[in-house]
Amino acid sequence: MALTIAYIGLGGNLDNTLELLGSARKAIAALQGVSELAFSRFYRSAPMGNVDQPDFINAVMAVETSLSAHDLLKALQRIEHSHGRVRNGLRWGPRTLDLDLLTFGLEVIADEGLTIPHAGIADREFVLYPMAEIAPSDFSIPGLGRLDDLVTNCPKRSLEFIAHG
Repeated sequence: MALTIAYIGLGGNLDNTLELLGSARKAIAALQGVSELAFSRFYRSAPMGNVDQPDFINAVMAVETSLSAHDLLKALQRIEHSHGRVRNGLRWGPRTLDLDLLTFGLEVIADEGLTIPHAGIADREFVLYPMAEIAPSDFSIPGLGRLDDLVTNCPKRSLEFIAHG
């Protein structure tokens, strides 16, 4: 069976976020067909869109998986749900846990249920900077270019390191 390296964004801004992110990390690594390769530091950033909410805490995890992209996404959504995530249709609203499948090998996917690379990845400092910590130095995001170039072109805004993962 073929193995694929995927990058997953973890974030949240409700309840005990660091504890929830740590629990989600363990749950992802415990998935059948998934093994953790690397985990970034934790960062705090201002919320996107609706600013009347707490700051977010984010990290990025690299995994190797035998799952398909769609099956991995379904597993991530089950983990979100088990950690109290409620999908109420509010875009960029507060949440206990947000798990985003950022990249999946060299695949480009655009269907009703999944977009890979994740939409907006090139403009999100809270994804690019932690991802750059753990990705190979020559890592490229399919269709977007080299990660180091994307980081150079993405301002840090309010992003700040807060803890080791």
